[in-house]
Amino acid sequence: MTGRRRLGLVAAAATMLAAAPLTAIFESWTWMIQCLLVVILIEGAAVATRTFRFPTWAQALSMVIALVLALTWIFPAGGEMIVPQPKTFAHFADLISQAGEETRTYGVPVPDRDGLLFVAALGIGAVAIVVDLLTAVFRRPALAGLPMLAIYSIPVAVYLDSVPSLPFVVGAAGFLWLLVADNVDRVRRFGRRFTGDGRDVDVWEPSPLASAGRRIGVVGVLVAVTLPLAVPTVSGGLLTQLTQSGAGVGTGQNGTGGGRINLFASLSGQLSQPTTVPLLKVQTTEPDPFYLRFGVAEVLTENGFGNESPKGTALSQGLPDPAQSSAPEASFSRYNATIEVTENLQQNMAPLYPYATDVKNLKGAWAYDENQMVLFSGRTTTRSQQYEITYQRARYTPALLRQAAPLSASSPQLAFTATPPDQKVEAEVARLIKGEDTDYDKVRAIYDSFSTKNGFKYSLTTESSGDASEISAFLNNKTGYCQQYAAAMAWMVRAAGIPARVAFGFTRGTPGGQGIYTITNRNAHAWTEVWFEGFGWVPFDATPATGVYGNARSAWAPDVDRPTAAPSVGSDGASVAPESSTDPGAAGGPNQIDREGDVNGATGPVAEATNWTALWIVAGLSLLIALLLVPALRRVLVRRRRHAATAPAAPAVVAVSGAPDADITVSGDVGRAREDAHAAWDELIDSMVDFQVPVDPAETPRITAQRLIRDSALTGEPAEAAALLGTAEERARYARQPLQGAELTSALTRVRTGMAATAPTKTRLRATLLPPSVMLSWRRGISDWSTRVAERLTRLAESASRLNPRRFLTRAR
Repeated sequence: MTGRRRLGLVAAAATMLAAAPLTAIFESWTWMIQCLLVVILIEGAAVATRTFRFPTWAQALSMVIALVLALTWIFPAGGEMIVPQPKTFAHFADLISQAGEETRTYGVPVPDRDGLLFVAALGIGAVAIVVDLLTAVFRRPALAGLPMLAIYSIPVAVYLDSVPSLPFVVGAAGFLWLLVADNVDRVRRFGRRFTGDGRDVDVWEPSPLASAGRRIGVVGVLVAVTLPLAVPTVSGGLLTQLTQSGAGVGTGQNGTGGGRINLFASLSGQLSQPTTVPLLKVQTTEPDPFYLRFGVAEVLTENGFGNESPKGTALSQGLPDPAQSSAPEASFSRYNATIEVTENLQQNMAPLYPYATDVKNLKGAWAYDENQMVLFSGRTTTRSQQYEITYQRARYTPALLRQAAPLSASSPQLAFTATPPDQKVEAEVARLIKGEDTDYDKVRAIYDSFSTKNGFKYSLTTESSGDASEISAFLNNKTGYCQQYAAAMAWMVRAAGIPARVAFGFTRGTPGGQGIYTITNRNAHAWTEVWFEGFGWVPFDATPATGVYGNARSAWAPDVDRPTAAPSVGSDGASVAPESSTDPGAAGGPNQIDREGDVNGATGPVAEATNWTALWIVAGLSLLIALLLVPALRRVLVRRRRHAATAPAAPAVVAVSGAPDADITVSGDVGRAREDAHAAWDELIDSMVDFQVPVDPAETPRITAQRLIRDSALTGEPAEAAALLGTAEERARYARQPLQGAELTSALTRVRTGMAATAPTKTRLRATLLPPSVMLSWRRGISDWSTRVAERLTRLAESASRLNPRRFLTRAR
């Protein structure tokens, strides 16, 4: 096989390896199979044309044709036999249009959608053609890294979190393989190489320069992968529990972080909340607001509820009117709210009050799923966002909900009544709803069963019941926190034939007056939403109110554990004082103990943790400032050392007057005088570099001093001092008797003062805080060090190659 065909095959393999980061975008491996088929057909066409020695343009044309045929085969419009037809290209245009819409409506990882798969196959195929031509035809494999890098930039641009490191390593390995293959092929084409001492180098033996380059590449990849592991992350609370890897996609190390929320209401587990982290600040015109929500879980498995990726229309197209679409039988009250998100909440689902009708000032590309009532984005996060919403609060009463019509046989909401088989759940639900006629009464019977008089209690830990299912274990132990209660109630409501799902969001938080609420990670919460025909999704929070800080109860779903009567209904359908949850003495009021965290006010360990956080922040800022001042400190130390060298050992006996080159003779050591002059001149040159005065090593000291006076517009004492320094260096270099006894330290100070007086402000600041002379010295040091390391590694590799058995076998032949 010739070198070009061999390089073409390596280029194709390297392209597929470079596409490894796309695994972070797609849910399945369908895209990889399709792209692999496309690349195989393209490279097959390239190998065939090179075998018959076709010209370059024919090779490129054959690969393009192979790409079109492969796409026609994989994504047919219908009726064509691999050969494309006019309708095929129209179908391709439709797929590209679909891909544009799907990128706006789906969050990563995306499902197998024809538009996205087509764009992936088209893009990988085009990159394979470019990489093949650059490598096998133009022999520029280094440039082939640019289109390969374009593939990697796609998940970096759309992924909310850091792209996993393993795909990056795989892609980098493909590129390094491409460089190695080209280097070996060049050696084979040349014939044979020789070392400086006349020893011939076998064909298989790589060049020292190429070996050093590959080592540097490998070290760079390892540093890029391992360095992020040293960056600390902040986690804790229910939000961390929700972001941990499970049925959905986790974020960061161990599935935690501030990115995508994993909406999985599992029925087991333990909640850990080491610190309190502020997430939101909300100001609303509603006197008694309900919960903020950001997502729902609708897929029920044996372990609980999982979420599906939301899909909908762009936010710019507006939000639907709930009175016409979701809940036409309900009455609504209109309110406005401002939501300010801190940097601690970084997710692709924006918190909203239910039935939002308008969103303003939300930066980025966002879309709204009308069915889930979720505002989401595939590229933008909520971090440090501040936006305004207009929403409508639905008003229900038990009497109205009892009038809800039963679901029709064709209702799409029937999909939310499916449950896995569980005899205990079915028997318990049948017992609870026995004798109830309306859907609301059935739901209330299930809702009322989660009370302390029936043995249910709030706890951050759950227990196992042997071989029983997780929901059966929860119903047996009757111990858990919000996710268990929300998922269990939704399961049981579904078992009664009524649509239900789990909603995720935040309780209203800590009130601060004027409608302002502060929400932390301890307010993260889950509750149940039940569908009533004509009224939409109605919330029910079955979690004991004593375990949820900032809880809200309503007339249709009151606190079943309160000894008093059910709360009265205000004008907006929510509970009001004294039964309102905002009452200090009521469950969830400001004085209520937050059993998912601590007492309101964050005293004790929480306050101590907060103080430690502030100390860490101050320490980090101090360290950062210290690091930024390192160049300036280095410059000061170097200047002080040089000034100490140029300071006279005895009182000065000479004052310069008249011509700067007049003889100055005092007793002293001649060698010391030369060293002093050189030290002063080095300091002058560094000062010129700091103040951006050009330095020409070919000039004599006298010419350099004159040009410094001219370029920096020095006059008076600074000009005389510059001339004195030039004369001292000139005498130290060329004269038998150097200049002795001159005040070189004072001269340096006057010259530097003169240059600072005529330099721009930006130049002066840079010369003080980030001296260019220091940065230049460090760059030279790093360059010299890397050169020495490369030389030592090369000598080590050459020594090791002499002991390689393959050399002896080659000589034996």
